[in-house]
Amino acid sequence: VRDLSTIDTPPEERLPVRTMMAEYDEALIRQAILRELDRGGQVFFVHNRVQGITQIARRLEKLVPEARFAIAHGQMPERELEQVMMAFANGEIDVLVCTNIIESGLDIPNANTIIINRADQFGLAQLYQLRGRVGRGAVRAYAYLLYDRGKKLSPEARRRLETIVEASELGAGFQVAMRDLELRGAGELLGARQHGHIAAVGFDLYCRLLAQAIQELRERMARGEEPGSDGEKPANDSPSLLEDPITPTVSLDLPLPAAIPEEYVADSGLRLRLYRRMAGLTSVRQVEEMEKELTDRFGPPPDEVKNLLYQVRVKILAVNARVQAIAREEGQLVLRSDALEHVDREALQRRLGPRARVARRAVWLPMREDWQVNLVRVLEIMGQVIR
Repeated sequence: VRDLSTIDTPPEERLPVRTMMAEYDEALIRQAILRELDRGGQVFFVHNRVQGITQIARRLEKLVPEARFAIAHGQMPERELEQVMMAFANGEIDVLVCTNIIESGLDIPNANTIIINRADQFGLAQLYQLRGRVGRGAVRAYAYLLYDRGKKLSPEARRRLETIVEASELGAGFQVAMRDLELRGAGELLGARQHGHIAAVGFDLYCRLLAQAIQELRERMARGEEPGSDGEKPANDSPSLLEDPITPTVSLDLPLPAAIPEEYVADSGLRLRLYRRMAGLTSVRQVEEMEKELTDRFGPPPDEVKNLLYQVRVKILAVNARVQAIAREEGQLVLRSDALEHVDREALQRRLGPRARVARRAVWLPMREDWQVNLVRVLEIMGQVIR
C-alpha cells in the first residue's frame, strides 16, 4: 500500500550487541555481572514478574556481593521509581533488577549488559526492544537470554530466541519484523485470510455479522425488549443471524488487469478506502453510481479501473445467480454452480442460446471478442432462472 525505505547505516562507532541464549545458570550470571563491573559498566537484570522480583534481587545480592543492587517496576510509587532510575543513570547503582518497564525510551550509555530471565515468555518485539537498551554508546554490549533449567522450550519460543540471537547485527530491526510476520502470520490486507480470532470468519464477514447484530439489537430496543432477552419475535421481524445467510464469496479468475493506478488516485490511503468501498457494493446500480463518482472526482477512469468495476459487477451478478466460481479452462470461461442440478437445464440452455453450453454443474462460454458482454448476459439470465 505504501512505499518502503530502510535506513541501514548505524551511528558512528556503534557496535552490534553480542547476544547469547542459555539455561539459567548462576555461575554465568555472576561472570556476566562481574565482567561488566570490571570495565566500569552497569547491568540490567530483567525479571518480568513483580511478585517475586524482591526474592530474585536478594538472591543476586548473595550471588554477587560486590555489586550494588536496586529494584524498579511499574507498581512502585512514582517518586520512589524516579529516585531509583536517577540513581542508576548517575552510576550509583551497579545492577538494576527490573521488569520490562525499561523496554523503551531509556538511554543509558554506561549500561552495556542485559540479562533477561525467562526470555522465552517475551514476545519477539519485546526482546528486540529490551536488547536495544544496551549498546547505546561505543562500547561492546552483551545480552543474555535465559530460560529455566531443564525446561523444554516450545517450538515458537525457541524460534523467537533464535531469531534474536541471529539478528544481532546493526540495523536488524526490519529483519526481526519480517521474521515476526512469518511466525505469527500477517493475513491479507484485502483477502480472505486473516490473523487472530477473526481468522475463522474473515474480516469482511465479521463486519457484516457485527452490523447485523447491532441492527437486531436496535430493533429489539425499539420494541421495548431488554438486550439479550429471549422474547418471541413478531412474524414480520427481520430474520436472525442464523436464518439470514451471509452473501457468499465468488472465486473470480478473468484475464483482465484490474486496479486503481497511482497515476489515477495518487493518495495511497484514498486508494485503500476506494478498494474497501468497492468490496462492499451489493448491487449493479451501486457500481454504476461508483463509476460516476470516480469520473466526477478523478476524471474518466482508465482501463484498469473499468476492469475493476466490471469484476465487481460480475461478482454481484454471480452471487445472485448462485455461482461459486468463474475461471478460465481450456480456452473457455466456466461458471460453476451447484444450483444447476436443481433447475431445468434444457430450458436454461434454450434461453442462453448457442453462445453457452449448460452442463450438470457448470456453464461453459467461449472466449470470443465479446466475451465480457456475453458473460454479463449469461449471469443475468441465470439469476432469473436460478432462485
